Amino acid sequence: MDLYLLILLGTAIFCGFFVQTVVGFAGSLIALPILLIGLKLPDAIAYISIFYLFSSGFLVYKEWKNIDRNVIMKLGWASAIGVIIGIAVLTFSKPIILKRALGVFILLYVAYVTFGKKDIKLGNTGNMIFGILGGFFAGVFSTGGPLYVIAVKNTVEEARIFRATMIGVLALVTAIRIPSLAIGGILNTGHIKMSLLILPIFFLAQFLGGHLFLKINEQLFKKVLLGLLCLSGTALIF
Repeated sequence: MDLYLLILLGTAIFCGFFVQTVVGFAGSLIALPILLIGLKLPDAIAYISIFYLFSSGFLVYKEWKNIDRNVIMKLGWASAIGVIIGIAVLTFSKPIILKRALGVFILLYVAYVTFGKKDIKLGNTGNMIFGILGGFFAGVFSTGGPLYVIAVKNTVEEARIFRATMIGVLALVTAIRIPSLAIGGILNTGHIKMSLLILPIFFLAQFLGGHLFLKINEQLFKKVLLGLLCLSGTALIF
């Protein structure tokens, strides 16, 4: 067993899913730059996808009654197309290009979270395009959340239903991504075995994140997080 890989994976998964639990976003964008210190991008995506599957299963079970399943159906097939295209790009593109593209994506994500105050209005065609793009970025970088936020906001207004539907959409994308990664030869039994060893750390991150959520200054935490994302995005580019 590679102790270095175990420590790197444990650190990345803890940091990523701790942040995801506290502020509700950026888990993958925190974990990926850490994993890329010692792993190739396809391997990093494989590990993150496995833990998103663990997380999604629990959350869907918890929020099932609040999920708008019509929205899931509309975005599902478009997302499947996007995921397949994204994984094909992940499989055949040069790693250095993808790392720089990830850096650009992280900086655009920070800009969207910071300055994207106005809702973007989409029609049926716009929702389809954002579904494909969300699936594409989910396939390449395991994170298409911002694009799905825009699409779901156009049809769901109530906050509780919106949150539950976002959980459902991302769970569906994860369910599509896992077999696609396996078919593409990116995800294998070695990833699963290593992930099972890290599972207690994943549960610890969610437990601590859920408890500390009520005690920390969330706005300050978000500002620090966005600053860290800016640094990691810039580092990946240069």
